[in-house]
Amino acid sequence: MNQQESTNSSTRFRVQKIAAFSDGASGGNPAGVVLVDKLPDTQTMQEIAAEVGFSETVFAEPALAESVLTEQKGKNWRVRYFSPESEVPFCGHATIALGAALALQSGIGVFSLILNQATITVEGRTDAGVIWAALQSPPTRSKAAPAELVSATLKLFGYCENDLDMRIAPALIHGGADHLVLALSDRKTLSAMSYDLNAGRKLMTEAGLVTIILVYSESANLFHTRNPFASGGVYEDPATGASTAAFAGYLRDLNWPHGGAIDIIQGEDMQMRSRLHAEIPDQSGSSIRISGTARIMNEE
Repeated sequence: MNQQESTNSSTRFRVQKIAAFSDGASGGNPAGVVLVDKLPDTQTMQEIAAEVGFSETVFAEPALAESVLTEQKGKNWRVRYFSPESEVPFCGHATIALGAALALQSGIGVFSLILNQATITVEGRTDAGVIWAALQSPPTRSKAAPAELVSATLKLFGYCENDLDMRIAPALIHGGADHLVLALSDRKTLSAMSYDLNAGRKLMTEAGLVTIILVYSESANLFHTRNPFASGGVYEDPATGASTAAFAGYLRDLNWPHGGAIDIIQGEDMQMRSRLHAEIPDQSGSSIRISGTARIMNEE
């Protein structure tokens, strides 16, 4: 299987390009993956992420065995994530892409990842040409969103309170990064999403949000989502594992009848249909397991 590589003209780091949470042989969210013996400095990683241009590029170096949970060589990695404009504490789709890259390099396994603010795991495997990965998110938490933030966000998208599905009330949610969730009452409203990128960047940066997740509930277990990521300079993300983990944790906090798992369809309105699966254990605040397939991006 050929892996597309790009070489940054100034740093010569190999960048694998992998679409995470793909829908068969298409869709998914592209991520850059850089595996190195030693992480570059912060400025260099930021420059590489900007040049790659995907919503996130993940950088990983082998970690010292004594600093992690296991002593298996090649199973422990220090990891950092960068959007084109800033470093982010956690990115789900880039973690899935990393799991795919590690499985292709080292074989089937579970890999310990040391993030800036948490330690998580990603599992990767290949089977008959299909690449699959699953991550365990950082702990989740949620709280009601301030009324002024909800009002400003509705104004940003041109929505009104009647557009909201209040069974899933607006909330600040966290599963490794901070997001605002707004549930919408119909699919057409979600499909019609539009906003000004600069205004969205200002709102998200001031509120400390990585993304805003807009959600439509087709059923108790199937959701359609869209994720504006203006804080990272990206108008919309086609698949967002971090917000899916945070959202699944919020549904648990709400005692939503999820039955232990939910499926997310994202990116459909931007012709990048993606599928994410979230397994939700009963324990409040505990890690969410997010899984999906990945595809190596070929030259087009």
